[in-house]
Amino acid sequence: MSEKAGHGIRRSATRLDSYVDRYAARTKGMTASEIRALFSVASRPEVVSLAGGMPNISGLPLDVVGGAINDLVRTNGPVAMQYGSGQGDPRLREQICDVMRLEGIEAHPDDVVVTVGSQQAVDLVTRIFCDPGDVVICEAPSYVGALGVFRAYQCDVVHAAMDEHGLVPDALRDAIAAVRAAGKTIKFLYTIPNYHNPAGVSMAAERRPEILEICREADILVLEDNPYGLLGFDDEPYRALRADEAEGVIYLGSFSKTFAPGFRVGWALAPHAVREKLVLAQESATLCPPSFSQMAVSAYLSEHDWQGQVKQFREMYRERRDAMIESLEDLMPAATRWNVPDGGFYVWLTLPDGLDAKAMLPRAVTARVAYVPGTAFFADGFGAQSMRLSYCYPTADRIREGVRRLVGVIEEELELRETFGGGYGGQAGAGHVTRGYESPNTDLT
Repeated sequence: MSEKAGHGIRRSATRLDSYVDRYAARTKGMTASEIRALFSVASRPEVVSLAGGMPNISGLPLDVVGGAINDLVRTNGPVAMQYGSGQGDPRLREQICDVMRLEGIEAHPDDVVVTVGSQQAVDLVTRIFCDPGDVVICEAPSYVGALGVFRAYQCDVVHAAMDEHGLVPDALRDAIAAVRAAGKTIKFLYTIPNYHNPAGVSMAAERRPEILEICREADILVLEDNPYGLLGFDDEPYRALRADEAEGVIYLGSFSKTFAPGFRVGWALAPHAVREKLVLAQESATLCPPSFSQMAVSAYLSEHDWQGQVKQFREMYRERRDAMIESLEDLMPAATRWNVPDGGFYVWLTLPDGLDAKAMLPRAVTARVAYVPGTAFFADGFGAQSMRLSYCYPTADRIREGVRRLVGVIEEELELRETFGGGYGGQAGAGHVTRGYESPNTDLT
């Protein structure tokens, strides 16, 4: 071994990662999410996890699913276990169009691209549209998985405020104006209009045409992420943004919430020219989405009353939502605020002034309850006073126990703050608080 090589080994041995100088610049934006960091703790049986957004598939008829998969292997196994189309299984794409029709979307299967969950669809759309330094406008707060994708592609995220009726049109206008005044390029608006993750609110029907008009006038694409759209508790599904704007909206959907996440089947519905680019990006990333998963989902949709199953899921999640809201109303300190979601998986809770959800988390875990701090859902450091609580996976009794433990932690924090003064616990999160949502600064200069 040469002396030079020997020096290289000794030099790298002093580093935690000897490849640190070799990574692409974009890897600096690749960091573990706060949810991932929580997972090993939150999955312990003694901890009541109000953190993760895992769908509860306990009511899924596994005998029916198993029978469908058995028949698939027996009758069509050689096709199901072979490479398939980069765009996705043709029969499944037809069925996806039937699913989207429930939200007012009329689409052709040729414009659907099947993906490995809707998470991959976010990645592919960002890959084909965004260069480093481009801006994506997101609601405040926004989905942590999407923020991770935008960060990995070196995008700048600018938040636009929400209230209890979803994205605020004037806040969107202000964000667009601030970005353009700074000379930056906006590639798209990323929005979760229905049963938002993490905020739990839905965009009001009367706001939707206005949001579309703002983006149309500004020539900004809309990326509509809608995994929870069929999981409303009381009413018919909201009409999708894509139902009223075919050329300016890319719609993302998923079977993870309405069937089972383990199959990892999602999709993107895109304008025809965009669809071509998405297929090329898909083939570059995976060659083709898994044929077996697609055909299994297709068999389930063909042979089972999947809409009846979705109704059962809605009823189960409504009961769990009710258990959480009742517990919050009965136990939480008066200065705590939260929303009452009309669908989906999440409640967004804002702590009394002066408390920091992220700083409080280790003490909550010690008390055997977990949640996700609000900072996970902002790209700019906001959200420290808030947290996301998930009611989808625990039973109603576990939810009540989890809220009881969480209340004990909050009350202890309030007592410590009173004892030691306003400086206890660190910053509670800068930013103007309106209706329980922390409105971010859109100044880019």
